[in-house]
Amino acid sequence: MSDYKADYINYRLNKAQESFNDAKLLASNKSWNSCINRLYYTCYYAVSALLLKNDIATQTHSGLKTQFNLHFIKTGLISKDFGKLYSDLMDWRQKGDYGDMYDFNKESVEPLLKPVEDFLNQVELLTKQ
Repeated sequence: MSDYKADYINYRLNKAQESFNDAKLLASNKSWNSCINRLYYTCYYAVSALLLKNDIATQTHSGLKTQFNLHFIKTGLISKDFGKLYSDLMDWRQKGDYGDMYDFNKESVEPLLKPVEDFLNQVELLTKQ
């Protein structure tokens, strides 16, 4: 693997961790819509690193989700629960960022922190292989 590619994968994984740390801060400040945004981007950056590691190119967020599902969820390398989590976060981020009169709350967001952390850890492990 080229140094550039390895550096870019590490950059994306660092962005994922940074987004997760931001999500925890936003949750502690009860900024639920922004927390959903950061949880989504935690997964997005991690998945983009994983796809890059495996030489899978995408152009859009939807394309990234499609390729992730095709190469990692359907093959059983990552659980279907994580595939659903990523898909749900993508939808919820759209609603939270662009939907009028749509607000998340503690009960709907706080339980997502641990599964997203587990998602990040799983994807990082596959990226390091």
